[in-house]
Amino acid sequence: MKVKVMCIGDIVGRPGRYILSQALKDPVRERSIDCVIANAENAAGGSGLTAQIFDKLLKYGIHLVTLGDHAYRKREIIPTLESASNIVRPANLSPGAAGRDYAIYQTAKGPRVAVVCLIGRIFMKPADCLYAKIDSLLGKLQNEADLVFVEVHAEASSEKVAMGYYLDGKVACVYGTHTHIVTADEHILPKGTAYITDIGMTGSHDSVLGRKTENVIRAFRTQMPYPFEVATDDLRISGIEVTFDTQTRRAERIERVQICESSQNLASYDSDDGRPEYYADF
Repeated sequence: MKVKVMCIGDIVGRPGRYILSQALKDPVRERSIDCVIANAENAAGGSGLTAQIFDKLLKYGIHLVTLGDHAYRKREIIPTLESASNIVRPANLSPGAAGRDYAIYQTAKGPRVAVVCLIGRIFMKPADCLYAKIDSLLGKLQNEADLVFVEVHAEASSEKVAMGYYLDGKVACVYGTHTHIVTADEHILPKGTAYITDIGMTGSHDSVLGRKTENVIRAFRTQMPYPFEVATDDLRISGIEVTFDTQTRRAERIERVQICESSQNLASYDSDDGRPEYYADF
């Protein structure tokens, strides 16, 4: 049986949510996508996630939601992380961190899709070992799911590439997030695992990683804090589509996906519930 999964890169603020609301359902239907996974750690005000926005993402057609280093930027998401079965924070955080190590979605065809998010340790905040964590989960995941997707939320490309080779033949797909810049190295690894270093972002691409360019440039030039406001032009959904054969247990195809939409109606979309904040990072 062939199963198609779409993975969507970091959703940035109101513009990212807007294009999902307008432009996701038709491609999912036309491509016969069985499961949609999306990273939503920047979906509220450009950093963090709220329960209200989480519910909206599910209505737009997303089945599984992942978070990264901004998982707890908005504390009101913590009760959702503890109660909802279709959202995960990075699995290799402290065992005491709120949230789940993995989430599973049962497709209409029957096969179950699991997602795990691992956070990188190079140029990132402290976290437990990625390798030890995924090793501890693989046995359980292989019993509970038919396809396992592993998101590596990391700054360093080397961490993502290394994890791809480590998990080759053990999972359906390893894909990267966090840098917001899509890479052109999608391929099937020797033992049948689909791989790409980063799937990009969903939101304004006339921007610096989803933020208005002027203040980002000022911050770099002056080393002073400025509000990195979410940009609103050239909206795109960025991600991948992976086709997996449940009989051979190998990925057959991985394709970059980019869906564009005019931003002319963004003003009529619901207001964001997060005001611009002062960040030294993204």
